[in-house]
Amino acid sequence: MGVLIQLFVSYLKIGFFGFGGGYAMLSLIHSEVVVRNGWLTNGEFSDIVAISQMTPGPIAINSATYVGYEVAGFWGSVVATTAVSLPALTIMILLTRFFLRLRDNRYVRGVVGGMRPVVIGMIASAALLLIFPHSAEGRSFIDGWSWAIFGLTLVGSWRKVNPILLILLAGIAGVVIYGF
Repeated sequence: MGVLIQLFVSYLKIGFFGFGGGYAMLSLIHSEVVVRNGWLTNGEFSDIVAISQMTPGPIAINSATYVGYEVAGFWGSVVATTAVSLPALTIMILLTRFFLRLRDNRYVRGVVGGMRPVVIGMIASAALLLIFPHSAEGRSFIDGWSWAIFGLTLVGSWRKVNPILLILLAGIAGVVIYGF
């Protein structure tokens, strides 16, 4: 039962303090899941991020469901998913009631304006975490092939190649290079 409480508290914290959406939450999720609790390795965390990108729904909810399941089975996934969703639901209900009345308030505008740079910083932190990951032994698990796939996907993105096609091609390249 203790691990379910630990999952609930960790994902409730992620839900409350993960402003700016999934990408901004990644560094906080990494800190809770990999660093603080040791539920996943850096490699497993990167896999979860990739899978969460490809599946429908927000990254935080997809990763909470997976991590919860890995840690404590079905009930772990229910607890983690509920915990990460609860703050957003609560905050949105409260904000919706009051924001329409207060949206022109200078203090509210100031708070929202002050949060924008934080969100950008959190997204940049998550990007750097995924670009330069390290295993417990201090080695990066990203090799030359990973950089090549990254580079080709980036070029494809700039050239407006369909993102679904890029994901499929990257998956095929991964199977060809690394096997199943």
